[in-house]
Amino acid sequence: MNFDQAQLRKAIVSLAVEKVLRAISQPVYEKTIKQLSKDYNCYLPECYEHPEYLNKVLKKIFGNAHMAVIDAIKKELNEQITEKPIAVFVTAISE
Repeated sequence: MNFDQAQLRKAIVSLAVEKVLRAISQPVYEKTIKQLSKDYNCYLPECYEHPEYLNKVLKKIFGNAHMAVIDAIKKELNEQITEKPIAVFVTAISE
């Protein structure tokens, strides 16, 4: 894997998560971004390397309903899920 592929995967994952959150609502997207910044001092693209941050923030915001958001993210990434790094990300946010 070269640097460009890693950056591309990071962008794809970040955009997929953003799309799902914005589809729920703009305030939900903004709350998630603020919570990531507050709790982990990170932004959405950094969740590619630290999916546990996104997992914990989604649980905090959505409670048991966080799995519906994760399922929507999986669906959005469906075409790329065969790529191991993206599959690892999806597995990590699902725990």
